[in-house]
Amino acid sequence: MNKYILTIDQGTTSSRAMLFDHDGNVFFKAQEEVECLFPHDGWVEQNAIDLWLSVLSVINDVLARTNLTYDNIDSIGITNQRETTVIWDRATGMPVHNAIVWQSRQSAKICDGWNEYKDLVHEKTGLIINPYFSASKIRFILDSIPDGQQRAEKGELMFGTIDTWLIYKLSGGKVFRTDITNASRTMLFNLHTLDYDDELLKLFRIPRCILPEVCPSSYSFAEASVLKPGLMITGVAGDQQAALFGQNCFNEGDSKNTYGTGCFLLMNVGKKPVLSSKGLVTTIAWQIGKEVVYALEGSVFIGGACIQWLRDEMRMIKKASESEAYAMKVVGEPGVYVVPAFVGLGAPYWDDQCRGAVFGLTRATTKEEFIRATLNSIALQSKDLIRAMEIESNKKIKVLKVDGGATANDYLMQYQSDIISSKVVLPHCLETTSLGAAYLAGLESGYWKDLEEVKHIHRIQKEFNPKMNKALIKEIDRKWKSAIKATRTFK
Repeated sequence: MNKYILTIDQGTTSSRAMLFDHDGNVFFKAQEEVECLFPHDGWVEQNAIDLWLSVLSVINDVLARTNLTYDNIDSIGITNQRETTVIWDRATGMPVHNAIVWQSRQSAKICDGWNEYKDLVHEKTGLIINPYFSASKIRFILDSIPDGQQRAEKGELMFGTIDTWLIYKLSGGKVFRTDITNASRTMLFNLHTLDYDDELLKLFRIPRCILPEVCPSSYSFAEASVLKPGLMITGVAGDQQAALFGQNCFNEGDSKNTYGTGCFLLMNVGKKPVLSSKGLVTTIAWQIGKEVVYALEGSVFIGGACIQWLRDEMRMIKKASESEAYAMKVVGEPGVYVVPAFVGLGAPYWDDQCRGAVFGLTRATTKEEFIRATLNSIALQSKDLIRAMEIESNKKIKVLKVDGGATANDYLMQYQSDIISSKVVLPHCLETTSLGAAYLAGLESGYWKDLEEVKHIHRIQKEFNPKMNKALIKEIDRKWKSAIKATRTFK
């Protein structure tokens, strides 16, 4: 009988289930959109029960359409939107508030009140004080529901990121666990002691009893008894860490960049945390057995969303794929620079107040040049992250592994290779997030013997090598920095 790893990828806009075979190929996948709720400006919430139902739906879809049963499933891997916060009643198992999504800003005032602790938080957790992370979301919910603090202190409530919520539901409410990568995004987890930090819990008034047990990423988390007795969940990781693992970034200095709506750059920095002074965050990449691996992470807020902007708001293209053809029509550098700071700039600048700008326009500027400059901005923003990461880690990124929707654009990938003077590598399997969760699950269950076997099946689809001369790179870099500076001045 053929056996597969079943992965659950619960994201912000959709839930997906995939079956992976022993060669790391996607045998089948199913997807269902999930709704985001916007009760106030800047607030983003989801119904946690709806998320759970969508997961059940895509699992059923995969099995029904392949005519397989749970007997064909070796084990389950889970990867998830990180930081999104669910609190539920221990007695009933029902959420007491909508899930607060990672991108929601509704706990910004709480974070403002915590600013005096920013150095302490950074030193202990590797993170910055920001509504992005889970701690202030927990505080918001406890302050918003009747007797929230008292109920939490009595142990009547349970907190989880989406992985914990799914483990709890799949186990029929029997198991309350998270993995270490998700724990490291809560702003409550100490990177040095590898435990929730008592000082931070006290400062934020979050009772330890509402927090899940922290386990390695490749681990027998729970029996998914709701699906089938004996079927085990054996791999869990937050989406970006799962993608790092799925890209086989197993060595110190190995890096991947995901080109989605935004861009997420992660670098494996080895077995000791590297704390950033350049606006990057430090996170746990994964844990297998007793070995913990750390990563540096930086985020570009607007990456592939630039291409949607060209299509939907600027109406310069009818579909995203046209951007490549237009960009290729331009001979030489366009001389135009687009800074897509539509919601501010992410790392390494962390400037929430600035907004997008365009520089270098002339009467002769064409639509093709504008499109090319917009594509260039994705690579240039990523270049800023890469340079900051190289300085912090004292390691040159010689090979950048890439994934995400915008990697379909060959022009963008070649320009990225040129502007960072490094090789850019696209994997054979583009579903790197789910693949990482599958690898973690299969290593624990014995589906794959060890990391060497995983490395052996990993294949490359395409490579891009730098071609641009150094003088031109230097000039582009100078003008880009000037554009960033001017953008941040205009407020």
